[in-house]
Amino acid sequence: MPHDHPANRLEGETSPYLLQHAHNPVDWFPWGPEALQEARDEDKPIFLSIGYSACHWCHVMERESFEDERIAALLKAHFVSIKVDREERPDLDEIYMKAVQALTGQGGWPMTVFLTPELEPFYGGTYFPPFSAYGRPGFADVVMQLAEAWRTRRDTVVSQAGRLTERIAREGRQDTGGSIAEDVLDRSLEALSSSYDAVWGGFGGAPKFPHPVDLRLMLRHAARTGRDDAWRIVTHTLDRMADGGFHDQLGGGFHRYSTDDEWLVPHFEKMLYDNALLIPVYVEAYLATGEERYARTARQACEWVLREMVTPQGAFASTQDADSEGEEGRFFVWTSKELREVLGRELAEKAEHWWTVAEGSNFEGGTNILWRKRPAAELATRFKTTTEQLEREMEAAREQLFVARSLRIAPGTDDKVLTAWNGLMISAFALAAQAFEEERYLAAAQGAARYALTEMRQANGRLHSTARAGRAKGEACLDDYAFLIQGLLDLYESDFDERWLREALALDEVLAEHFEDGERGGYFTTGSDHERLIARLKSPQDGALPSGNGVQALNLLRLALLTGSGAHAQTAERHLLSFGELLNRYPQAFSALLLAVDFLQVGPREWVVAGASHDPDARAMLRSLRERFLPQRVVVRAFPHTDRELIPLAAGRGESGPAQLFLCRNHACQLPATSREAARDLIAGESVSAAAGASRS
Repeated sequence: MPHDHPANRLEGETSPYLLQHAHNPVDWFPWGPEALQEARDEDKPIFLSIGYSACHWCHVMERESFEDERIAALLKAHFVSIKVDREERPDLDEIYMKAVQALTGQGGWPMTVFLTPELEPFYGGTYFPPFSAYGRPGFADVVMQLAEAWRTRRDTVVSQAGRLTERIAREGRQDTGGSIAEDVLDRSLEALSSSYDAVWGGFGGAPKFPHPVDLRLMLRHAARTGRDDAWRIVTHTLDRMADGGFHDQLGGGFHRYSTDDEWLVPHFEKMLYDNALLIPVYVEAYLATGEERYARTARQACEWVLREMVTPQGAFASTQDADSEGEEGRFFVWTSKELREVLGRELAEKAEHWWTVAEGSNFEGGTNILWRKRPAAELATRFKTTTEQLEREMEAAREQLFVARSLRIAPGTDDKVLTAWNGLMISAFALAAQAFEEERYLAAAQGAARYALTEMRQANGRLHSTARAGRAKGEACLDDYAFLIQGLLDLYESDFDERWLREALALDEVLAEHFEDGERGGYFTTGSDHERLIARLKSPQDGALPSGNGVQALNLLRLALLTGSGAHAQTAERHLLSFGELLNRYPQAFSALLLAVDFLQVGPREWVVAGASHDPDARAMLRSLRERFLPQRVVVRAFPHTDRELIPLAAGRGESGPAQLFLCRNHACQLPATSREAARDLIAGESVSAAAGASRS
């Protein structure tokens, strides 16, 4: 497409988000030495704009302000303007989001921050209209006022920025250690329960996010306690989310969040990480309850990823936009007229009630977001048919509408590959492959893992954080390592290829050498040789992503069991204790860390399936294991060729003879089950609490 302005310095970047701004009249720099030196040489403050390609309001601010010649001229005269893709630089995003939240009490994207040449923040916000509106100051006015403050009150500005910077940096130096209270899991259950929306499910009010890590922990709370209310919180929330407009009713997968309490109107962008975190929740709910609706939702999300988010190299792309044809959600919404044109009058009438279109428009311009408000049985009675028949008809209608929708102009896809998010999706596909015996899901996980371990790997064994168009770059952060290690461990327990376990150990060594806080325990989010920023953080609390510290704590416990490494167990204990005070005071904020605490307190089981790879009895035993909700576990396949030094659990097992299933705990193993029936009985005995609780939900 032709551009009105010549390219700026973003033209050489690989990020689709940065390339979207490559022809703005704003004199953009990418973050890097050139921009930072320019600020120092010119003695100018920095205007830092952080966003991402699927962000609707980022596009709005670009159209309104960054395409405006007058605003571009003001920025060039008074500031060095830097544009950052938050998905490429989560380290910068995290630091300056803390600044914006401290300055304004809230955060979001686009993130707008003004820094001294020494990178210290002194003013910030999110979206600004070009001129004063919506109760927000106009961006042009903000630029002029800050330029004047820098010129006439610089000492005050610098002093305030220094105090804010020290406040942010202090977080990474705090001693938060202490013993973990015995009742911390129970207090987590109570804290999560207190924020539960008993009407529409989920936690808190609008805007409503899915909280997948909290839901996985709540599943474990339910299994641990057998409490009906805990099961209800999980199943009610999962049902409401799956029935809502937050869930793509035609194509599968989930949008980013709901703007209302009812899971009806989403922000329409689809993020890889949201779906990578939600797939395991639905998989585990299916295993815990046996309800096919949870399996169906998980499979639909997996199919969306396979269909639309796999790159030609076998990795996973990052996001899909909210907007198409310049309008948010246009690709996803329908009118009654459109339904009738696709389905015909009779089927459309049922579809209008099935997806709540019959109740009138629920979105802009007289359109409708498809969602499920009425139960199938109620609608079957209305249409004088059986529930089964109506469900078959609506599945046929869904397929027809999906084909018709595919002819529309689709939202754009940001096809850059992020190591951290790929690690999460490798886990999701590995767990789905185990539960559903779906080879395509396993192959997708394997392909992405191979890509990450080759194309995202540096010569020194370290990881890059992002790649696109054949270029991998960026120093990986804690999340990149922790999430990929988790993915590799889940992949090992899916196909039992020892390569994945060896690679997980190698990446763990990098974390131990470059990220671990040897003084206080835990891991910093950036490596010891990372670019020097104004703060080095730890960030043990969960956000949109689970805490890298929490994920790595559970990784260490699993590595200790799989490899027999006491050192990993000791590191895990030290790691958890380093956040003990925080866990005790705010258990609702640290669910990823509490998944590791739950793993320890409930007591992990080590399962060993011994026998040749094609032994039908061994395969049946493994199938029986994978059909149950057994979250506190590791699983090993002992083949004749298994490396017993790498995996001591396999020692003396599986080298010959019939299939056997061993259950070990606390460094002791029971006599093995030697038949399929005995194996099923042994497994059932270990999962009875979860099964009993699920049957009451």
